[in-house]
Amino acid sequence: MIVDVDEFEVATPHGPARVALEAPNLCFGLLVLGHGAGGGIEAPDLLAARQAAGLFAVARVLQPYRVARRKAPAPAAQLDESWACVLAALTDRFPDTPQIHGGRSSGARVACRGAVSADPAPVGVLTLAFPLLAPARRDGTRPDRGPEIDAVDDAGIPVLAVSGENDRFGVPSPGKHRRVVTVRGDHSLKAKGLVRDAVASWLDELVPERRRLSGRVD
Repeated sequence: MIVDVDEFEVATPHGPARVALEAPNLCFGLLVLGHGAGGGIEAPDLLAARQAAGLFAVARVLQPYRVARRKAPAPAAQLDESWACVLAALTDRFPDTPQIHGGRSSGARVACRGAVSADPAPVGVLTLAFPLLAPARRDGTRPDRGPEIDAVDDAGIPVLAVSGENDRFGVPSPGKHRRVVTVRGDHSLKAKGLVRDAVASWLDELVPERRRLSGRVD
């Protein structure tokens, strides 16, 4: 399926965010994806998720600090606020459309933090290379970011966490509403085919109608 990419900017209090939107004519949902701290929206795992989307619109979101060509990530509060602005703009474009929020690494953290208060609430959250442990501090401690992803599970929102089996930042554990898939590789998640298949299978279960109408078979 070939779909044109519509690129546009969304105003936020921290500068414009940029959205690359691909939307099929027949759309059963909206998948919104954020990038990693020092990367962009062309990361292999984000492109794999885009390929898996099928009859979903896919919006890949470039945070304002990256639009401004800064590599150092903005503070979490700014990331979250900019993300919320983009979600509001996309909801206006896709009213009454089920949304799945997600991203890779830092973007996965942003999606998790926003999911529990988003309006409308997402029907699922996709985390790619969720960094369970922060980089080591000078004293050797590594803060645990598990509460961010656990809060989504506690809210009853289905989560798919895809991580490399050798991810130096750790791998989330399964939860009541959280499926964890480990694939070959590390934090970069370059095994695009494995990531794509894991995401496609989860989306088919989350929205069964998309499997039937896209002609997917086991």
